[in-house]
Amino acid sequence: MQRPLLKHCRECGSAIAYRLPDDGDTRERAICTVCHTVHYENPLNVVGTVPWWGETGEQILLCKRNIEPRRGKWTLPAGFMEHGETTSQGAARETDEEAGASIELQDLFTVMNVVRVGQVHLFYRARLLSTHFNPGHETMEARLFTEDEIPWDEIAFRTVRDTLERYFDDRRRGHWGVHTIDIA
Repeated sequence: MQRPLLKHCRECGSAIAYRLPDDGDTRERAICTVCHTVHYENPLNVVGTVPWWGETGEQILLCKRNIEPRRGKWTLPAGFMEHGETTSQGAARETDEEAGASIELQDLFTVMNVVRVGQVHLFYRARLLSTHFNPGHETMEARLFTEDEIPWDEIAFRTVRDTLERYFDDRRRGHWGVHTIDIA
């Protein structure tokens, strides 16, 4: 499910051809057939948080999606990083937009390479400062769950499931790591 191929040049609107550039590059690139602009297509960053509550982080905030894909499924607050922001700023913004949660951002927790869709997902741990949530239009409901209460069969994305599993594993061990995961 790769992103669709470019068809038109962003500079002049002419047709695009995929071929090797003349500069010695070893990958096929989207090249304008008229102005010869090379269009590099790079992965998108998805940024979010694992918002936790409780003395030992026993509860996690999840959001029930009000948008496709996976409407009605549960997820961590996350979304596409915007130009002009860092990964941590984007993660905090997404947490505010989707959950209306007040947080203290902590360390980077998971980095997930989702090659087949051209994305990199980055999740930060985040301590909740309040249990008052004001979800935005993309979220039907935002609520806290213990590990046993999480609706595991209703989790929207594998990246969220993998992040939650590692969170609870690290919590049990009492040691927080940074997890790098390649999702085929």
